[in-house]
Amino acid sequence: MASAFRTLIVDDEETYALSLKRLLMRRGVEADVAGTFAAGRAEIEKRHYDLVVLDYMLPDGSGLDLIPPIRALRPAPIVLMMTAYGTIENAVEAMRRGAQDYITKSPDLPAIVERILDAEKIARLKAGLPDASLSVEMPGLLGESEVMRETRKRIAEVAKSSDTTVLLMGESGTGKGVAARAIHALSSRSTQPFVVIDCVALPETLAESELFGHEKGAFTGAEQRKLGRLEVAGGGTLLLDEVGDMELPVQGKLLRALEERTFERVGGVKPMPLHARVIAASHRDLGTLVEQEKFRLDLFHRLSVFPIEIPPLRARGEDVLLLANHFIAEFAGKMKKTIAPIDDRQKETRDLFVGYSFPGNVRELKNVMERAVILAGDAITPDFLPERMRDSQARLSDIRLGIIGGTAGGLTMEFRPGVDTLEGVDRKLVEDAIGMAQGNKSRAAEILGISAKTLFNKLREYGGVAGAA
Repeated sequence: MASAFRTLIVDDEETYALSLKRLLMRRGVEADVAGTFAAGRAEIEKRHYDLVVLDYMLPDGSGLDLIPPIRALRPAPIVLMMTAYGTIENAVEAMRRGAQDYITKSPDLPAIVERILDAEKIARLKAGLPDASLSVEMPGLLGESEVMRETRKRIAEVAKSSDTTVLLMGESGTGKGVAARAIHALSSRSTQPFVVIDCVALPETLAESELFGHEKGAFTGAEQRKLGRLEVAGGGTLLLDEVGDMELPVQGKLLRALEERTFERVGGVKPMPLHARVIAASHRDLGTLVEQEKFRLDLFHRLSVFPIEIPPLRARGEDVLLLANHFIAEFAGKMKKTIAPIDDRQKETRDLFVGYSFPGNVRELKNVMERAVILAGDAITPDFLPERMRDSQARLSDIRLGIIGGTAGGLTMEFRPGVDTLEGVDRKLVEDAIGMAQGNKSRAAEILGISAKTLFNKLREYGGVAGAA
């Protein structure tokens, strides 16, 4: 990999640090080594580094204390904290001080190198280097499909414009939150807070307090001043997750804050400046909500200055295999586990992954792989995958062979390879059966040759179908 920037490794274990340096240089990454806190500080003052790999324990101080001066540099390097003494408290403190990632030091140097290279790709993208927009390495955004390349390109484009409001759309589990974090991490606001507010099921009064904050005595129970998420975000990024569930009165106040770039705490009279960038995300179609008068049209236009659609996993082809292997590596750690080897059951297993629709998208795939890694030995085969995946593949085989449809129940269905998806065909069969049964679900289940409970689960999965009573 051609490298146009430098990496600094600050670690007092000389053999370990030099081994990392050699492995990085073999991968085309320029690297220097410093063995103490003082030496590390002298290096960052002497020359610019785009990435600093920082050990937690140094002979003359804590690596934590080196993070603020590193992050104060302009442009600020990415900081990857590394320690043999991994605790949640250390991780939280490192991230609070400005580290972008935190890893536990281990003898598995190649694995550490891969983590460093992932951070390096983010640094390349921040630096605006050639072709960097195709190298956003974040779980959920991995993939070589054309649709994901285009998605990453749009994320990179809008990240450069640090004030533009972004609307992330897509089904649940596709990675909208990951995309929002990527936009933040790749922007000039990356050293500032990234704050999330979940708009789902927040009552109006609580939503206002969470968003704008409140003054002491503003309402019963307000015993002290509370800072809202807009204020906590400062000059960073605020993600309004599932903004489609926000109550209408709060939508109006949010619109005013976005238009005027000021807001007031609940019970307050002093205007507060809005410095944060706002990103909104929703799995619901805001356009439809506008038509139903459940979402303000003016707010919709204000939020959708730069819309990005995060594609469902079923539209990403063999990206599902790349992601599956990524999650295997994440959950297996040092254990060597793979999807069944080619001379065993690999094709059968791969077909299951590619053929299944993953209605829960990347989130569902991640859960599937965590379970499989726990249950499987060296190789992950269909035996360790959920029954729903195996059943879907069996139904797809039946459709291809013409067993489903034909004269059974009077239903006919032609499957077009490369055009139809399993979910689409499955849903069409359900719709046709309900139509033939004139909305009677029990009769529709009989036509399909499935139980009423199975039909009910399908209707719930699809959010209902036309003609269902």
